Amino acid sequence: MARLTLPRTRLRRDGDGTGQQERLSMPLRRAPSILDSFNFAFEGIIHVLRTQRNMRVHFVVAIVVLVAAVWVGVSKLELIALLLAIAFVFITEMINSALEQAIDVATTSFDPLAKLAKDVAAGAVLIATVNAVAIGYLVFAGEISDRSSRVLDQIRDAPANLTLIALVLTILVVIATKAYTGRGTPLRGGLPSGHAALAFAGWMAATYVVGAEHRFLISSIALVMAFLVAQTRIEAGVHSAVEVAYGGILGALVTLAVFQLFS
Repeated sequence: MARLTLPRTRLRRDGDGTGQQERLSMPLRRAPSILDSFNFAFEGIIHVLRTQRNMRVHFVVAIVVLVAAVWVGVSKLELIALLLAIAFVFITEMINSALEQAIDVATTSFDPLAKLAKDVAAGAVLIATVNAVAIGYLVFAGEISDRSSRVLDQIRDAPANLTLIALVLTILVVIATKAYTGRGTPLRGGLPSGHAALAFAGWMAATYVVGAEHRFLISSIALVMAFLVAQTRIEAGVHSAVEVAYGGILGALVTLAVFQLFS
């Protein structure tokens, strides 16, 4: 990353009282690009996922909840409520982790106020978790008790919701895989290629959503676009062919599984 220097002037006193100026150079970092900002953000998510057991538990529960949402055929408003509840839990857990690490850096000995701050942050996570459980109960209680063919009919009539779930699950699986392998950065390099995974997930979703009359044409166009995305990742040197292939297969299989199971 390029570095800039900012000249500063400091007055240094000699023994006889005369002043002498010396110029100092202080390094300044170039403002991060948008891609760097996204990379930093995803690195934070992956770090919490690697180091915090509770975050891993929340992650698994989120996947289960999203799959259950597809299974029972929740409405759009119910899906919004579930996504907001999941995001609220993730955000509070990450803020709690960041606060704990900041306190550990600033305090080397036991401090009652530091303990109180950690307890308050943990309480925020608890409130978010209880809120998520309550929302999950309100969404799923009635649906689970009424299992019938109507559920599958609702899912077939809501391809947009099913596509959204498939893409969100693909993103979660990609992040979990990157956290497990520890290779590359979230948006550059590493196994698998997230761009390829989403591109091929979109191709598979388009194939299922489009009607039979234009399915071949739309599917072919979406497949070509997915291959173009994969090609750009390889030509730019961001991913190897294996990483791109793994990402493409992962995205396609996750989406295929969702549509096969629930449509």
